[in-house]
Amino acid sequence: MVAVDTNVLVRFLTRDDPRQAARAAALLRSEQIWLAKSVLLETEWVLRALYGFAPDRVLEALQSLAGLPNVHLEDPPVVAGALEWSRQGLDFADALHLASRGPAQTFATFDESLVRRVRRLGAGFVTRLS
Repeated sequence: MVAVDTNVLVRFLTRDDPRQAARAAALLRSEQIWLAKSVLLETEWVLRALYGFAPDRVLEALQSLAGLPNVHLEDPPVVAGALEWSRQGLDFADALHLASRGPAQTFATFDESLVRRVRRLGAGFVTRLS
């Protein structure tokens, strides 16, 4: 199994460097791939912030990577939950942080907007610190 870095995923998804994109594609076709949550988080940020991908395009790209038969995700239920909440309007980073809260019953934040968005989704486990 091979764990890949963000730059491998970005080359594969954007094909902005044909030589590196071809090498990334060959690796993703030929090996069992491990994707850490941190790599997915960074990939989302790079695609959105540096490449100007629309949020739904980013989510489609991450979903397609996660769906490859030889790709193994760190904590698949957490990633699936974060992708779903992102489709419902949460920022992927916030969604991944929330989904990764583990056994904690509450997620504390100063971000009032995040609290409102999470509550609109019907999840009551976020609390705003004053």
